[in-house]
Amino acid sequence: MQVQVLYKKAAIYSSRFDRLIPIVGLMKSLLIGLGVVAVIVLTVMTGYNGLVSRSQAVEAQWAQVQNVYQRRADLIPNLVKTVEGAANFEKSTLTEITEARASVGKVQFNNAPSDPAQFEAFEKAQGALSGALSRLLVVAERYPDLKANAGFLALQSQLEGTENRISVERGRFNEVVQGYNTKIKSIPAVFYASALGFKERPYFQAKPGAEEPPKVDFNFGGSAAPKQP
Repeated sequence: MQVQVLYKKAAIYSSRFDRLIPIVGLMKSLLIGLGVVAVIVLTVMTGYNGLVSRSQAVEAQWAQVQNVYQRRADLIPNLVKTVEGAANFEKSTLTEITEARASVGKVQFNNAPSDPAQFEAFEKAQGALSGALSRLLVVAERYPDLKANAGFLALQSQLEGTENRISVERGRFNEVVQGYNTKIKSIPAVFYASALGFKERPYFQAKPGAEEPPKVDFNFGGSAAPKQP
């Protein structure tokens, strides 16, 4: 009799256990799923913070680029004023550099442009100003009174130093942008960077033939520079 009772109890417990197996399996699957989701969320959060850090580094370096370009622009009015004092200095050269500086002022961005077209417009305007400055300094070499002017020589030296700083800061900007672009294209960021608003950034590029000395072509329109004695 006792054996029958035990068999009945065992059957009841077995039935209950059989019903619990699917529930336990479901809970196990649920816990695994939650664990996977937690890992994904943690990965995205960590990656997002890294992308934000790199994006801020791009903006910080862009501010440095803006600073050195602004320093150059600030030197130009004094340079033009000094050069204007030279007898018969080429007015077309002064007009060109003044207009180029004005064009640069129209293409300014507080944040690094993410639109390649905007970035190209900025670089084009700054390149035009660089070319105008280069031509002005070359023309100035033909005027003895300017070459002996202490103010002009000081400005020339400052401009040369600023151009060197511009080159350095542009290079550093490219390095920071390269690191940022590489990050958003790498796993796992490549799967979520775009959705979170992190797009590829443009950067400064050397023009074709930039490794060769530029050819300078002047059109003086008939007004000749004074001959050196």
